[in-house]
Amino acid sequence: MSRPLYQAKAEFFKTLGHPARIRVLELLSEREHAVAEMLPEVGIEAANLSQQLAVLRRAGLVVTRKEGSTVYYSLTSPHVAELLAVARQILTGVLTGQIELLDDLREPAASTGARSSGSKRSV
Repeated sequence: MSRPLYQAKAEFFKTLGHPARIRVLELLSEREHAVAEMLPEVGIEAANLSQQLAVLRRAGLVVTRKEGSTVYYSLTSPHVAELLAVARQILTGVLTGQIELLDDLREPAASTGARSSGSKRSV
């Protein structure tokens, strides 16, 4: 019996649920990278980066190629880069809505009609 698609999707998104893995995918969205190039950009220890890359490799999101002693990583599909771009758009919309709400909350109560002209506001 095959697992439901929603379960497979949940596992896929769990794979993306680590900041280092997201950063690696962002870097690989630009071009292929050697592990040594990614280390300063991701900001984690080499052993941890290796573990995160292994997770992405097992999930089928990245592939490797070896040139001499250097291992290069790249995305398996341009759709991964598209997914990250869409996630950025969604977050931008969500955060914009939150900023607007925060701006509304910061407005003086008088402008919302909640305070009479002569009273002082207490916090």
